[in-house]
Amino acid sequence: MAPENLQFITELLFVVPCVLIALVFHEFAHGFAAYKLGDPTARNFGRLSLNPLKHLDLIGTLCMIFFRFGWAKPVPINTRHFKKPRRDMALTALAGPAMNLLLAFVGVLLHRILGRVFLEAVLTSAGSYGTTVLSVTFFFITTFVSVNLSLAVFNLIPIPPLDGSRLLMIVLPPRAYMWVAQNERYIMLVLMVLLWTGILSIPLTSLMNLILSGMNALVGLIPFL
Repeated sequence: MAPENLQFITELLFVVPCVLIALVFHEFAHGFAAYKLGDPTARNFGRLSLNPLKHLDLIGTLCMIFFRFGWAKPVPINTRHFKKPRRDMALTALAGPAMNLLLAFVGVLLHRILGRVFLEAVLTSAGSYGTTVLSVTFFFITTFVSVNLSLAVFNLIPIPPLDGSRLLMIVLPPRAYMWVAQNERYIMLVLMVLLWTGILSIPLTSLMNLILSGMNALVGLIPFL
């Protein structure tokens, strides 16, 4: 097997479980937020679940695996159950990216702790096996942080059907928002082209790095880390 093929397969072994975790918790957060705000639709459709099969969208999952930016199957929401539909819809939409940011922060924290353990293991000559396990774990956490940051940042783009589009309900006039919703198919096509060509990856990656720097700075404020 060619080295590049072996590297690709190895990366998939790390990326796939990270993508599954990120997508599942993202959609679960949407459903849970909606449920807490009075809408039982997600629960009634069985979407308050951590079962990946309940949430995965084929195209969105493949985009996450190969481009690191993607989406899952939208959680069904009925705004008629909300006391304040516009506000509660925005909060429900933000719950998904917020969950991924939280997971990414936990990953950054574990990354810092692992760095300490890894350094001590090397200094005390813990053995090649222990060092290898730590290296694999270190790489998995790095991938986990990257995947969750990418999912959060991508879904905050304010175009349908991404979560950021729900925020447009607050700032756009109803007629303008309706136009955006009606042209969702064409907007998504443009989005896919931008992803495929890598044009969109540049600003999104820059934003991810900015958030990651902030998280590292925040973790650095914790004593002994």
